[in-house]
Amino acid sequence: MFWRKIAGLSFVITAVALLCGCNPSSGSKSSSGDTNRQVFQVKGVIKVIKPNGKTAEIAHEEIPNYMEPMTMDFDVKDKRELTGLKAGDYIAFQLVVTTNDAWIENTRKLAPQNTNAAVSTNAAPHLRKSPVVEPLEVGDKVPDYKFTNHLGQAVSFAQFQGRALGITFVFTRCPLPTYCPRMSGNFAAATAKLAAMPNGPTNWSLLSVSFDPEWDTPARLAIYAQQYKPDTNHWQFATTDFWNLDGLTEQLGLQFWKQDGTISHNLRTAVIDTKGRLQKVFIGNEWSPDEFVAEMLKAAQP
Repeated sequence: MFWRKIAGLSFVITAVALLCGCNPSSGSKSSSGDTNRQVFQVKGVIKVIKPNGKTAEIAHEEIPNYMEPMTMDFDVKDKRELTGLKAGDYIAFQLVVTTNDAWIENTRKLAPQNTNAAVSTNAAPHLRKSPVVEPLEVGDKVPDYKFTNHLGQAVSFAQFQGRALGITFVFTRCPLPTYCPRMSGNFAAATAKLAAMPNGPTNWSLLSVSFDPEWDTPARLAIYAQQYKPDTNHWQFATTDFWNLDGLTEQLGLQFWKQDGTISHNLRTAVIDTKGRLQKVFIGNEWSPDEFVAEMLKAAQP
């Protein structure tokens, strides 16, 4: 069933959601390059070709044992892959997934009568009540949203007063390396950099918030956290109810929704200063740990 926030039903779908395991069996492995390289044969309908010429929003069919059918952004390495294609075209392509990257290639247009109903995204929306909030601007005070961390402890933004706070959003069932795993990997790298910094600040914390609270219980988050071995004095994983989640994500510009049990989302990472004010919002997945650390250092100042 499709659900999402009341505000902004007409936004463009910009990210990915995945419900299956991270060891796909339907893809082929390459004998060269990354030994974890896997290639999947996929079909889908183009919804939008982005202005950068290298990104296509595609409603794709199920990829057995890897992804449910959904709408998401795919990048190409060569812009010529998208030459001559437009919204509404039914295409076949290869999805290439490596340890730290994913892209599509070998795109080709198919006859329109072959369009598969499985890639349709026109399901009737189901709405839930959400708080009415205004977008946060840099310098605005961030409301005191409340969470439960992966240790089962109550957490709220008020507890981080006097500390620089970095926030990102993930869900544990997301395997595509350029989305949730990259956010967690970047936080792991940033944690290591901040902890190893000579005479660096100690008043900083990171919070990875799940936007799949129905699945991501504290117990499941604790299992997910094990692969990153977080120092819980500085980095916690957390879940919350939809009222808090909808309010916070709406204010930071993150959009997430579910259709037929699959999650789609875009990406936001935020830095809050020691006085609880929004300092920076990183959009998408192109920010680096070094850029994030630089913002955290500024945010940690009294």
